[in-house]
Amino acid sequence: QVQLVEYGGGLVQAGGSLRLSCAASGSFPFNRMGWYRQAPGKQRELVAIITNGGRTNYADSVKERFTISRDNAKNTVYLQMNSLKPEDTAVYYCNMDLFVQEYWGQGTQVTVSS
Repeated sequence: QVQLVEYGGGLVQAGGSLRLSCAASGSFPFNRMGWYRQAPGKQRELVAIITNGGRTNYADSVKERFTISRDNAKNTVYLQMNSLKPEDTAVYYCNMDLFVQEYWGQGTQVTVSS
């Protein structure tokens, strides 16, 4: 059973930075790894995704501010978040897929104060 555990959420002032990480239990040849977020009263949305080959894609709202990376040897995906804004406040979820099956972390709260 694959389990994803996220770390790094918290409270930060606008303009600050946070780094999220998400580690998978065991060793698996994950295809895509990504981060999603869900703000109160809103639908979950894609933040950033990275393929096994290192290709990345970002939501327009986070481009130039967030950077996604992965360490395949550690089955870990990271999200470096800079220049944070109050509208970035949400629960952030990591996601990994093994092509036919996808897995989600439990979520970590990121709160950006103005």
